[in-house]
Amino acid sequence: MCVNATQTPVNRSFKARIFEMIFSNKEELLSLYNAVNGTDYKNSDELEINTLENAIYMAMHNDISFVIGFYVSLYEHQSTYSPNLPLRYMLYISDVYSAMTKNMNLYGETAVALPAPRFIIFYNGAKKRPEREELQLSALYKVKEENPSLELRATLLNINPGFNDELKRMCKTLGDYAEYTARIRQYAQEMPIELAVEHAITECIKEGILAEFLSRQRAEAKSVSIYEYDEEKHLRMEREENYEKGYKLGEEAGYKLGAQQKVMDQVKKKLARGASVDEIASALEEEPETIKEIMDALK
Repeated sequence: MCVNATQTPVNRSFKARIFEMIFSNKEELLSLYNAVNGTDYKNSDELEINTLENAIYMAMHNDISFVIGFYVSLYEHQSTYSPNLPLRYMLYISDVYSAMTKNMNLYGETAVALPAPRFIIFYNGAKKRPEREELQLSALYKVKEENPSLELRATLLNINPGFNDELKRMCKTLGDYAEYTARIRQYAQEMPIELAVEHAITECIKEGILAEFLSRQRAEAKSVSIYEYDEEKHLRMEREENYEKGYKLGEEAGYKLGAQQKVMDQVKKKLARGASVDEIASALEEEPETIKEIMDALK
């Protein structure tokens, strides 16, 4: 490689997620990379993980960043769809490149060779999404251009049951992960989340689904799974609450606007009949100043 991937030594203040815990293992990550790209790398030592670990990424944390061959790949699991993912990736990759080139002369005449980026989102949220879709940074621009000066394309792969089955077959661990999280979501509809996670873990171990990982890190996996579910539930409830607030405000504004229009119509009719300002104000139980303002607006 022309550019060495360096890891930024900073304190980690966010809670690791199940996806990251599983695929931080180089063998598992290499298997996932091969499945996504149709490659056949055998040596996991060729893969260098360079995930940035910094408190600033609490809102846009990327699960795993790594370099292999001439590419730097950013993999992220999402249970919540967001059209802003390309923007988050852009902010993240700029810091990855900054870490890679911190000891290089960016003002020199020699071109700095960078690994080409690949952005992949593994989606297993409740909201329906297609099997595969491309998210573009340019979709967020206020002005739509045919050839924007800055573009970033991220691929979202739906790993819910019934989607991308071939990909999950090629990487069994990804399929197991998708099955494990799907069972938690299913059981959480029937019992408290703590029991749902415990039931899913016990069942998956018996059936050989993430068995080694769940057996080895059972306590932590349970804790993180509960945290992830609660976080997803909180975000979902927050969105629903904001929607309800917006709907209520819109409804109230509509009533207010309708009432104002009704008063204006009544003032207009009474003026046409020759009523005075004081007479209209008395009839409509409004202040004379308010009637005068309406009359000015009607001119």
